[in-house]
Amino acid sequence: MIKRDEIVHIGNFKKPHGIKGEISATIYNGAQLLTECRRIIVEVDGIFVPFFINDLRNKSQDTVLMLIDGIENENQAATLVNHEIYLLKEDFDSDDNMQLPVDYFSNFEVLINGIYKGIVQDIDDSTANLLFVIKLENGDVKLIPVADDFVTSVDTSRNLIELEVPDSLLDL
Repeated sequence: MIKRDEIVHIGNFKKPHGIKGEISATIYNGAQLLTECRRIIVEVDGIFVPFFINDLRNKSQDTVLMLIDGIENENQAATLVNHEIYLLKEDFDSDDNMQLPVDYFSNFEVLINGIYKGIVQDIDDSTANLLFVIKLENGDVKLIPVADDFVTSVDTSRNLIELEVPDSLLDL
């Protein structure tokens, strides 16, 4: 049985496309995220269910059209409309070339400038600049921009992310 802490949210289904079961989906971190995947996870009646991708076409940078094993007509595709799409975290671990969606880092422990600071409590996406919401050991919260320049390493097996951040940013 797939558990919530084993998956990461990557997008959602939109509407059926045509009559042969194809469905459109928005992928938040870009459609290329799915090009390396063979399966997706969808919550159905409170259970996370794997679905295998038979065919995938890019419609735009963030939208794909997909055929899913077992979905063979427009009515079956319509049952997935507005459902959230997830990937298993282990699928990211097996392919170092796959770009991780930022939501993947929720609940990761954080080292900032070599010192343990706390955990990534959330990702603030309310502005154009994504921010790690880091809950410090003392209970305070720090907002750190999600930027490749700040990330020095990621250890997915230990759920640990290391950041090098200017001290002036930590004083804010």
